[in-house]
Amino acid sequence: MIQVTENIALNDDEVDEQFIRCSGPGGQHVNTSSTGVQLRFDAANSPSLPDSVRRRLLEKKDSRITDEGVVIINATSSRSQKANREEAVARLVAMLRGAATRPKFRVKTRPSRAAKERRIEGKKKRGDLKRTRGNVRGDE
Repeated sequence: MIQVTENIALNDDEVDEQFIRCSGPGGQHVNTSSTGVQLRFDAANSPSLPDSVRRRLLEKKDSRITDEGVVIINATSSRSQKANREEAVARLVAMLRGAATRPKFRVKTRPSRAAKERRIEGKKKRGDLKRTRGNVRGDE
C-alpha cells in the first residue's frame, strides 16, 4: 500500500516495477546487475484515483505520461536496487500529490486610476530621458 494523501492510497498491484541495467557509478558491476528501476502506473484505469485527480494528472504536459495514461518513471541514480525503488516511488507520490492539489483560481482585478497614472508618468520620464540623448551641437 502506497499512501499518497489522506484520502488517496495505491494498492501495490497497481504499480508495476521492472528492473533494468543502468549506467552510472559501480564499475564493472554495472554491466552485470539490474539495479535501475522502471516504475509503471496506469493512471487512466486506476480505481484508487478520484476522477478530478486523474483528470488533472492526465492533462499535464509531462513526458513521463504516455498517450494511454501510463506514468513511467525511471530511477537509475543509485547503485542500490532498493534505493532506486524508493526514489521511483517517491517521485510517483510527488507527482500524484501535485495533481491532488486543486489549482487556485485567479480573481480578475483592474488597475486603479493612480496605478495607471504612475505607469504613464514613468513612461513619460523615460521618453524624456531618451529624447535628451544624442549628438551634442555646440557653438563652434
